[in-house]
Amino acid sequence: MSRKSSLLYAGMPILCLTAVSAGWFLWYTHAPPPPFVQHAPLPQIETTGARICVRMPNGNLAAMVGSYSDELTAYLRLQYLRGLNTLVGSMILLTTIEGPDGPVYEIHILLENDLISQTDRMAQLQCERYIKSFEMDSPPTSQIALWKKQTHLFDAAYQGPVQERLMQLPRAALTSAVAKFILFKTRTDRRVRERIEPAAGKVPSPEDAHDFAADMIEVAGFYDIPLDMLLGIGAMENNYLDVRGDLRHAVWKPRASRGDIVLKRRKGRVLVSNYSLGPWQITRETLRYVHALYLSDKRDYSILPERLRPPRTLELDHVDAHVLTTYAGLLLRRLLDSFDGDVVKAQGAYNGGLGRPNLRYSEGVSMVSKYARRVVSMAVARKGILVAETPLTVTTP
Repeated sequence: MSRKSSLLYAGMPILCLTAVSAGWFLWYTHAPPPPFVQHAPLPQIETTGARICVRMPNGNLAAMVGSYSDELTAYLRLQYLRGLNTLVGSMILLTTIEGPDGPVYEIHILLENDLISQTDRMAQLQCERYIKSFEMDSPPTSQIALWKKQTHLFDAAYQGPVQERLMQLPRAALTSAVAKFILFKTRTDRRVRERIEPAAGKVPSPEDAHDFAADMIEVAGFYDIPLDMLLGIGAMENNYLDVRGDLRHAVWKPRASRGDIVLKRRKGRVLVSNYSLGPWQITRETLRYVHALYLSDKRDYSILPERLRPPRTLELDHVDAHVLTTYAGLLLRRLLDSFDGDVVKAQGAYNGGLGRPNLRYSEGVSMVSKYARRVVSMAVARKGILVAETPLTVTTP
């Protein structure tokens, strides 16, 4: 290679570098500026003595504590959270957004602007199983204003005047709404929330709740008793959970009957166990009484679905859950007849007996009955929210 060629090759890297530099300079001086990205201000840290606070710059802090696929469940959960002592004074809002499969309902709690303390507060609610999870956020004031408007609309809808009896509502939509009310009550029962057995293991599936709702509607129609009364009794007795109660309750009888659990014998009398059964908490002795009523009843029980027809022979240790609903309806019908249709006294007698109706208990039943009637009827009335074709799906803690 000649000396001239060597010099040419040696200068090539310098020429390439010069060309690249020139190209970069031309691009830099003529290229448009990069887009400006608006970053949210960082949280502000404040110290007061030994206390450290992390505050959001816009002054707003909220926690999203629930997301639901149906409106009734979301509204019931909203009311439940509003009633918690630990959330007294907090503004709890129900909002809706459009999801890929339809409306999604979210519950937000507006919090004091202190990220550390309020995260601890929400974590405590989660540990106590009042909520399943939470997500902290600092929404703009305009977003909060929209949430408040949406919540006001939900409250106005569910607190409006109720015109129709529950049994006059479309059957499929009514069954779906009652099933969701049952699921809500079972899942918010303290024994379930605290995972106390056996109640914690008796929570019905959505399908079971749907069947239970259908049973109650059938029985209410068959015996001509108010469905909301039946709902109130079920909520007051056992929150619709199929769990035995009053396990230590016992009564003295002149003689033992077939199937009795004898605890003591004294001077020709026997003390027998009289615990209560199932979601309706009917005691063993009351069950004997109501079964005798059934055997002498002249109604045409072939009208009822087969699952609701009691057998001719009572087996105290193997009473079907469907049949228990029939027994509860028959007992309530007898109590209503005994008090000439007086609902207050009939409800009280379900707990205290014919001779001593428990009026405080009846007051509690009436309160639940009115609430159930309102939310169920309003949910059914809000077309497009609860329809017969909508699958029964519930998101719960």
